[in-house]
Amino acid sequence: MNADPLIWASILLIVLAGTYNFGLFLLSRRKVPLAPPSGEQRFYVFLLACLNEEMVLGDSLARITELPAENCVALVIDDASDDRTAEIARAADPDRVWLHQRHLPDARRGKGAALNDGVRLLRASGLLGGRDPQDVIICVVDADGRLDRHVIEAVDPFFNDPSTGATQIGVRMYNREKGLLARLQDMEFVVYGDVFQSARRFIGSVGMGGNGQFMRLSALDSLGENPWSDSLTEDLDLGVRLIAKGWTNQYCPTAAVSQQAVLDVRRLVRQRSRWFQGHLQSADLAPLILRDVPGRAAMDLIYHLSSPVLILLTSLLPLSFLVAVLGTVAGSVARGEPMVDVMWFAGPYVLSFTVAWIYGFVYRQRERTLRPLQAALLGHAFVFYGYIWFAAGWMGVWRTVTGKTTWLKTARS
Repeated sequence: MNADPLIWASILLIVLAGTYNFGLFLLSRRKVPLAPPSGEQRFYVFLLACLNEEMVLGDSLARITELPAENCVALVIDDASDDRTAEIARAADPDRVWLHQRHLPDARRGKGAALNDGVRLLRASGLLGGRDPQDVIICVVDADGRLDRHVIEAVDPFFNDPSTGATQIGVRMYNREKGLLARLQDMEFVVYGDVFQSARRFIGSVGMGGNGQFMRLSALDSLGENPWSDSLTEDLDLGVRLIAKGWTNQYCPTAAVSQQAVLDVRRLVRQRSRWFQGHLQSADLAPLILRDVPGRAAMDLIYHLSSPVLILLTSLLPLSFLVAVLGTVAGSVARGEPMVDVMWFAGPYVLSFTVAWIYGFVYRQRERTLRPLQAALLGHAFVFYGYIWFAAGWMGVWRTVTGKTTWLKTARS
């Protein structure tokens, strides 16, 4: 067989992806000017959709109640938990923590349904004290989320611009010292935020994450009664629809929410398969993007939505490259030519690991205790860590093909 087409196809896909990533890296180094202070006193409501979160909820609420009391509260949405979740919420300061309990059969229908119910409660009740929806900021925090104490101070200036509908903050792993797997998850979120999200501020395609997303209530209102969909990645769906409605999504790199890294590979693949399956579900957003999102933002969002296909194709590259190499070696043996060529080592290394040096550099900007060599080695390990997405991708495809759409909740520890 002729192995050359496999080699060149692999090289072309890697070069295209690398060029795109390097372009975003350069763009991410730019600074974003903020609008001047507007004078409004904004009110922050932190939504925590909880299903059996007794192990982590207390710490998260403690962090929120330490924030400035005059302009923020937490709303715990208990989605029919059968543990002490509601009890923990009731034990908190009632002036700072509100509890809304959902009951079966209406509960346990996904995170999006719980968040929609929480927003409906805010709209229908007097909890907001008649405040203008333009000055009410809703923040979604996972039950294990630990917000930086300066988060409101960091995020608030982005909403000085009345066109800002949402602002995403960074995500870190608070247990990143618990082993290589936890460290690489932390690196994954740092790289995604500091490279991809930071660059997309200039493209107009910043995405929303499921943790640490701040949204203007008026922006949510523009999406209808139920701003969150029933997608497994309701945050991705929400961010795209906000952009399509003409709102600007921002990214704040100076504050973060810390969550718990998954310490078991099987659980991590299970979590990522849900994310992957949600991305597959979001393919139906393509017509909306092409119709309502301008130019380069539309192109970048379409590229982002196509990432599941690219991951599945990329998962075949190691195998195709191995087949190509074996074919070339077999041909060399048959012709009596030497099999050792430095380019067989240097070429694949440059294609596969150039990005490792960039990611190591980016991560060390956040983790200054790391030595340059340590950061570089982590960057190389991160390249292999990406193979987790291959397993998660095919698992997500299998779940989609077999019609399994149940929520794969990540267990806490």
